[in-house]
Amino acid sequence: MEELKIKAYKNFGLSERVINLAEECEKEIQDKFDEIEAVSLYNTAKVLKAFKEARISDTHFKATTGYGYDDIGREAIEKVYADIFKAEDALVRINFVNGTHSLSTALQGNLMPGDLLVSVTGAPYDTLAETIGIVENNMSLMAMGVKYKQVDVKDGYMDIPAIEEVIRNNKVKMVFIGRSRGYATRPSQPIVKIEEAIKAIKNIDKDVIVMVDNCYGEFVETKEPTEVGADLIAGSLIKNLGGGLCETGGYIVGRRDLVENAAKRLTAPGIGKECGATLGKNKEILQGLFMAPQAVMNAVKTATLSGAILEKLGYEVSPTKEEARTDIIESVIFNDRQKLISFIQGIQMASPVDGFVLPEPWAMPGYADEVIMAAGTFVSGASIELSADAPVKAPYAVFMQGGLTYESAKLGILTAIDRMLAGE
Repeated sequence: MEELKIKAYKNFGLSERVINLAEECEKEIQDKFDEIEAVSLYNTAKVLKAFKEARISDTHFKATTGYGYDDIGREAIEKVYADIFKAEDALVRINFVNGTHSLSTALQGNLMPGDLLVSVTGAPYDTLAETIGIVENNMSLMAMGVKYKQVDVKDGYMDIPAIEEVIRNNKVKMVFIGRSRGYATRPSQPIVKIEEAIKAIKNIDKDVIVMVDNCYGEFVETKEPTEVGADLIAGSLIKNLGGGLCETGGYIVGRRDLVENAAKRLTAPGIGKECGATLGKNKEILQGLFMAPQAVMNAVKTATLSGAILEKLGYEVSPTKEEARTDIIESVIFNDRQKLISFIQGIQMASPVDGFVLPEPWAMPGYADEVIMAAGTFVSGASIELSADAPVKAPYAVFMQGGLTYESAKLGILTAIDRMLAGE
């Protein structure tokens, strides 16, 4: 069996050095893999239970067009989502073009002129900067009269005393928590830290709305932010919860009135959740959700292996192989522009789609710096599939995520490491 594995590596063109590193690191992290697989089993049971309780059948796969009135599949999907996330309501729609759209809709639907929004994990993800108004835009929340404050993290995690001070001294309408790190080199925020922050906030003012950007974090742990007190969460269906099958869409889950407000922003006041044709996408959304715990497991195993190998090679990685994980992202600091580019190009070279092209840095809309991305994915931009991207600036940190199958993702990571090492 070992001979067959080595033959597979060599047939894929991998060097002896990288093959040996992969074999060595896999043995070292087997206990971590066991933990990741146990979390996947737990979340699979959670999903299956929700499907059974919603009495999902093939009648829910029927397509609707036009207004989409009385779409029983859409209603069943939102019931399943609410059940899984232990929330009152859900808005799961193909109308959302990406995670930023879901998040923006939730913010715009629940903040009015004069309200104060406080981000307590430092700056939110780059693509939300114009939604909020951190980067000027005439349609931003700040342009519409919403006020904004920011509390930076301390030692990588939320600064609870600083957050408490802001809540005590201001009339805060909403607190925003970014679960994942985005393009920051800080750690992602684990559920236990999110719970601690929510308790501190609610102890001072129970009426403050706590919203969590849940992108990249779904099913990595056994609990979601709504299970520890978050009022509202949002994310994308071409990330974790789509299981690699959803071709578009996003979700908002949480307190019923807040979800309804977001629905009014997505459609129109007076329409809310009542309309929205699903165009035959219900089966895709349900099957993707069913596959999601397994897809997330493969992505987390891929991230764990890549971190272990690159740490052994002397690079600064986060999380390390010993640290707990709360999202599917692995960051590596190369401190070298060309190593960063070579690594990302290696990911693309081992991709099932567009594996014959080499990405280059470019000025991507919504980002402050040039960005380079490897995304040879079946669904464009689907970061539950193996992908890697980075702002091309010091300290030249890459952010990897995804891997629908562990085996293919492993080959992709090893190809990237090989290409990066070849340039040394």
